[in-house]
Amino acid sequence: MKIYTKTGDKGTTSLIGGKRVLKNSDKLNAYGTIDELNSFLGLLRAKTNDENIKAEILEIQNTLFNVGAHLALDENVEKIPEFAQINDEKIKKIENLIDFFQENLPKITNFIIYGENELSAICHVCRAICRRAEREIITVNQQYNISSNIITYVNRLSDFLFVLARVYTKNEEKSDFLWKK
Repeated sequence: MKIYTKTGDKGTTSLIGGKRVLKNSDKLNAYGTIDELNSFLGLLRAKTNDENIKAEILEIQNTLFNVGAHLALDENVEKIPEFAQINDEKIKKIENLIDFFQENLPKITNFIIYGENELSAICHVCRAICRRAEREIITVNQQYNISSNIITYVNRLSDFLFVLARVYTKNEEKSDFLWKK
């Protein structure tokens, strides 16, 4: 199988189900940003030495493929299989991770300036991309019926990435850089 098909040479691509759409459509922007986030999460996973965090990130990356599938779906033709649903359990898992990691972090009363160390900075890049994906998914939701669990999951994921960035800072026995008014 060749990697190039030449079917997108005129600026269109196929949704799941075969419908052709412009490559700059809202749906493609949204799932393209999910793909970008997934790529940066792969960088984060490659850089971390913590096997438990690596496993959690890999699970998140798998879930993001399901999110992308939802966004790439031609809803008039196809349905997402049950195994690819973003259910309440996936959201609860992210919330539990946030609670677990945040438990031992110092309270903050100001904005954080990013870049205390490499892993923390990568987390913040992922978080910012995740926030952009959330905004783009909300835009898609204005035209198509996107599961509210997808929006919630992506929102929680950005919160998790913020907390994980702080964990990486604390693990190096450093303090967050705080914004000075």
